[in-house]
Amino acid sequence: MSDVLVIRDLHVSYGGAADVLKGISLSVPENSIVTLIGANGAGKTTTLLTISGLLQPTQGTIEFLGERIDSKPPEKIIRMGIAHVPEGRKVFRNLAVYENLLMGGFSRRDKKAVRERIERMYELFPILRDRQGQLAGTLSGGEQQMLAFARALVSGASLLLLDEPSMGLAPLLVEEVARIIVDIRKEGATILLVEQNAELALSISDRGYVLETGQIVLEGTSEELLRNKQVEESYLGV
Repeated sequence: MSDVLVIRDLHVSYGGAADVLKGISLSVPENSIVTLIGANGAGKTTTLLTISGLLQPTQGTIEFLGERIDSKPPEKIIRMGIAHVPEGRKVFRNLAVYENLLMGGFSRRDKKAVRERIERMYELFPILRDRQGQLAGTLSGGEQQMLAFARALVSGASLLLLDEPSMGLAPLLVEEVARIIVDIRKEGATILLVEQNAELALSISDRGYVLETGQIVLEGTSEELLRNKQVEESYLGV
């Protein structure tokens, strides 16, 4: 299985301050779910922002499908096939559900393909078809998360960067979000998942990395990390 994303020795800082990421390296195989877990401030979101081109590394490389992207602008990275679902969902609250989905395909010239992808999203998330004329800001938290996922998929992305998708959701909705992420992988997508809910993340992923103060301190299969004493004590509340 080939790697869709490869990060080597990545260093990132904000405005010349000390590095937030201190030389992390990781890989994401095709059609896998790989998770980054760690406490607040560990550098998880910074990693996703740098992959998306919203932050520039001070050192290291990022390769997507064999091509370096660490100096490319965000709009180019989106067109190459990477979609970022940010923390807090961030849907266009004053636009209807259908209009949000259209925005997911704004960088695509083939509008017929965009409409076909929207139709596929309605099959994956039937509630969005029911709500297609409703303002996104009036949806429940779980529905907004579905919309954020669907909007990213409409872009035709092959790699999804998911930042804290379970944050702020009731336990039943967290389970639903986990199921949806697994279903998205079945659609052929590759997923890099950032989650503070380590148990959720490791239960649905293939491989995991533990990030602490900008450095990867543990890595392995999700099964291995679930059994790891350090992970149990620090992240699983055992």
